[in-house]
Amino acid sequence: MTLAVAVQHQRATLPALGRYELALAASELDVYEAQRLRYRVFHDELGARLTSRIPGLDCDFFDPYCEHLIVRDRVEQRVVGCYRVLTPEGAKRVGGLYSEQEYDLVRLDPLRERMVEVGRACIAPGHRHGGVIALLFAGLASYLDVRGYRYLFGLASVPLHAGLDAVHALFVAQWAERAAPIEYRVTPRRPLPEVEGATRAEPAPCPALLKAYLNAGAWLCGAPALDADFRCADVPVLLSAERISRRYARHFRAEMGSIG
Repeated sequence: MTLAVAVQHQRATLPALGRYELALAASELDVYEAQRLRYRVFHDELGARLTSRIPGLDCDFFDPYCEHLIVRDRVEQRVVGCYRVLTPEGAKRVGGLYSEQEYDLVRLDPLRERMVEVGRACIAPGHRHGGVIALLFAGLASYLDVRGYRYLFGLASVPLHAGLDAVHALFVAQWAERAAPIEYRVTPRRPLPEVEGATRAEPAPCPALLKAYLNAGAWLCGAPALDADFRCADVPVLLSAERISRRYARHFRAEMGSIG
């Protein structure tokens, strides 16, 4: 299947749900809307320090090399959710993965030709319910299936407002069951500072995105990294295409009857 045919087939099979429809960004305007949503969520809502030179947009060096999944509200006529995807081909053109700024990923080298990196996921206030998250993940499952990639890698963010000890406690609680095989473990360049007694702390609430990864059977690939600009801890996750398809694409099809 050629890339052009794959993209055409991809657009025909991305799922929809009620008032929401999912698509690959097909124009600069689509990408602009996603970047504007990212700015409003990351900067205005969460207080992230963004390096974009364009006021009101979250855009960086990686964006032109990525494909962008967008969820559009057909009632409000605006983008209310997004995800960006960096393919192995895009990573080669841009010179690496975004996550390599935070982690040494050398142990994932054997997977690179079959792995996409995902990131910059966000959903607008008022739309943060299970349906939109499931729609984005069903879109990722469809994307991986059509393109033939076998793995998805990304960083799931955990806000720090519950305290470093609570974030560490959340990680420790999940690591016991979700630790990746040692050959896929990565090392943070700037680890989240250790806190004495963290294992006795009440774990921080598990963010919806991290919970979605874990529910789909993702592995945790290493200790949290501190992302000072986004004021959060990042946790590296690796997920097989088979698992995400089984958890989201098939489940979504059965429950919603709207993929096709």
